[in-house]
Amino acid sequence: MNAPIDPAKFRDPLITAQGDVRASVAFRGYDTLWFNTGSLCNIECANCYIESSPTADHFVYLTPGDVAPFLDELEAPIEIGFTGGEPFLNPHMIRLSEMALERGHRILILTNAMRPMMRPRVQAGLLDLKARFPARVTMRVSLDHYTAEGHDAERGAGAFAKALPGVDWLAAQGFALHIAGRAVFADSEVSARSGYRALVADRGWPVDADDPAALMLFPEMDDRADVPEITTACWDILSVSPDSLMCANSRMVVRRKGEGRARVLACTLLWDDPQFDMGATLDEAARTVSLNHPHCATFCVLGGASCSA
Repeated sequence: MNAPIDPAKFRDPLITAQGDVRASVAFRGYDTLWFNTGSLCNIECANCYIESSPTADHFVYLTPGDVAPFLDELEAPIEIGFTGGEPFLNPHMIRLSEMALERGHRILILTNAMRPMMRPRVQAGLLDLKARFPARVTMRVSLDHYTAEGHDAERGAGAFAKALPGVDWLAAQGFALHIAGRAVFADSEVSARSGYRALVADRGWPVDADDPAALMLFPEMDDRADVPEITTACWDILSVSPDSLMCANSRMVVRRKGEGRARVLACTLLWDDPQFDMGATLDEAARTVSLNHPHCATFCVLGGASCSA
């Protein structure tokens, strides 16, 4: 078990508990814009970083009216990511995707590939988008492990068996297909990729298990566990560039329950901390982010992970 986090850490956005200058990341332009389509999900995972579930409504469904102003702010085509919750519970999901594609963007949709995605109306919509906007639709399916035992430990009994037909359907229809797994369930990255490689081969999925974009293995996040704070000296010590972090080139749009309009957050991970609310427009949100959260260290700097494709 990891030691509990030192309560003196991650208090001051500018200075660490040891009195060093906290690292920050300057914004360098939009490569990816995420839309959280809503926090409702058809399942409840054991360790969902955004606390999605069949009753979670802290983020309400985004509508075309919510999304359009942010798409209109973008000056050039980029990657538009859709996450949740389960995006295909949002009744506007196909139209939201279409709006991004009509403006010349490419889209990345995160899904558990279960019943919400497999509804005939959703399938027909996805096939229509794929036909009209070839090579600009990528589906990323969350498979926490390459075995039913591992996957179901996170997502509930039978979840693996329910997801496989959805992934099979995406593969059979020729969608660009990625998989997101969790590194915590494997002894090593080598063994994890080997296990997924066997699964992919057995199912005939068009996924390169050796490509870190096609098969992303995300580090586990626990903001109660002790992790080091990131100082300005860490960039050289760790040979990490701040420009490589998500908050240098992406933001996430959400609409909180009870609020009159959507807001922009610093990234996909830091959804419930007010210091990472960046404003009501993309222009307001294009500012420096202080790495004042355990996830900044665990996931991004030390874990080297990114939610974007």
